[in-house]
Amino acid sequence: MLKVKILLIGPSECGKTVLANFLSDTVETVGADYSPTQGVRILEFESQNLGGGTKDSACEVELWDCAGDFKFEACWPALMKDSNGVVIVFNPDIPSHLKEAETWYSTFITSQSLLPGQCMLIAHHRPGSGADTSRPQLASQLNKLPLIHSNLEEDAEELIKDLFRS
Repeated sequence: MLKVKILLIGPSECGKTVLANFLSDTVETVGADYSPTQGVRILEFESQNLGGGTKDSACEVELWDCAGDFKFEACWPALMKDSNGVVIVFNPDIPSHLKEAETWYSTFITSQSLLPGQCMLIAHHRPGSGADTSRPQLASQLNKLPLIHSNLEEDAEELIKDLFRS
């Protein structure tokens, strides 16, 4: 069975852990008090029929929910080792997140020479934010990556479809 290691990265408080819990079917209370990830949380699960393939296309996924705090920067090289892909999560309603996405890109994607097909952006909207689903103003290198919008309260099933279509 194919095994992949995917890093979920981005600024603090952008929704990485909420997305990781949703994608891995980890049961935690949605909307609970914020508790920042310390270093990294590794979630392992089996994903069935990636890309709409056959039963044989199941994949073992290691989803690494990485802390968004730069105090863990010394750990980043170890996190990146043997990763197959990177997902940059950000809240498009917070201007500093758009700028910070460039740092995450250069640190985790450029340094590993990952291809655009191994990476994606998730513009994660907080519930009730009146999500604008247009493409935000991003640096040119980020515009090469597929972008999907997420709001788990409003379109959770659509997020799954978009993830595996990209």
